[in-house]
Amino acid sequence: MTKIIVGIVIVLALVGVVFWVSGKPAVAPAPGGPAGSQSVATGPIKIGVIQPLSGDIAAIGEAVRYAIEIARDEVNATGGINGHPIELVEEDSKCDPKTAASAASKLVNINKVIAIVGAGCSSETLAAAPIVEAARIPMISPVSTNPKVTQAGDYVFRFAPSDAFQGKFAAEYAVQKMGKKNIAILSCLSDWCVGIKDVFRARATELGATIVADEQNKQDDRDLRTQITKIKVSKPDLVYVPQYTEALIVFLKQAKELGLNVTFLTGDVGTDPKIPAEAGTTAEGTYYTEPKTFDMPASFVAEMKKRMGGQDISTYAPRGYDALKALAGIMQKVGADPTAIKDALYQIKDYHGIADNYTIDQNGDMATALYTVRKYQGGKGVVVE
Repeated sequence: MTKIIVGIVIVLALVGVVFWVSGKPAVAPAPGGPAGSQSVATGPIKIGVIQPLSGDIAAIGEAVRYAIEIARDEVNATGGINGHPIELVEEDSKCDPKTAASAASKLVNINKVIAIVGAGCSSETLAAAPIVEAARIPMISPVSTNPKVTQAGDYVFRFAPSDAFQGKFAAEYAVQKMGKKNIAILSCLSDWCVGIKDVFRARATELGATIVADEQNKQDDRDLRTQITKIKVSKPDLVYVPQYTEALIVFLKQAKELGLNVTFLTGDVGTDPKIPAEAGTTAEGTYYTEPKTFDMPASFVAEMKKRMGGQDISTYAPRGYDALKALAGIMQKVGADPTAIKDALYQIKDYHGIADNYTIDQNGDMATALYTVRKYQGGKGVVVE
């Protein structure tokens, strides 16, 4: 015990010397173990980024990545974190849980990041969660919404609201606002699709709707004609379609081909600009829900448009910006100790970002959520609610 106390005194003395010599607060390295133990006293602070830069929702992942990079550039332009620049270590997770798990392992064990902004698809975040939890590295997802993320670990946070909110909101909009009573569902077998579908179905049933069909498909299925035919026979007045980008485009085209002419409603994947671009006129009239976003600063919008070649900005891009800015503000106060960062994340109350106002609850989730309903018109998502 005496040796431990002496060791602690020596460490504290060394930190004090660094503070005295530099004239500014030392950025303390993370304690214990290889993961998160990078020394940042004289170098950059490494933060990992895990986003799907290829595969399903690649357009959303790329937009989030650009927004995070804008936040990094702004922080570094004003002196970094107590004089230390942020260095992003970016990984493409491909909307695939195995790839995301490998990316998380690399970031914490090889790159020695202090924190991670990611992942994108809910299955990715759930796969990466045990790795960051074991390494005690905080991870903030600006995109993943599956309700299971709530219980993914003490070091797992998100700046996107849970589908426990979104599925309920979508059901209430479909039944109470649109007046739909006979509802069919076609969901993919991924964590996001299943999670939001379950919440939607439970709430719609509770409100008196009849689920006339409930069909599933694998995430990478590109022929949905069998499911669409079964749905058509069930005579719904609305089809709820929680699918990722590629399968949703296929659904819209094949539904048109098979003459399924009813109202379609999907989730926040609808923010992907690839959907109306590739589905064309078959997307017209399709509704989707998304988290409500503040009016973004003109400077941010201009920079995003520049980096994205003029493409529309998805609703999750500014949440990636907010996540990195929140991390930077926290590290400015508590240094680079991952556990101290984690503890400070739980203390976020009414943090006003460019996308939303964030209060983090005891599970690392956003405590509240507001949603918008959009409909594709003329190749664009137009607000209807």
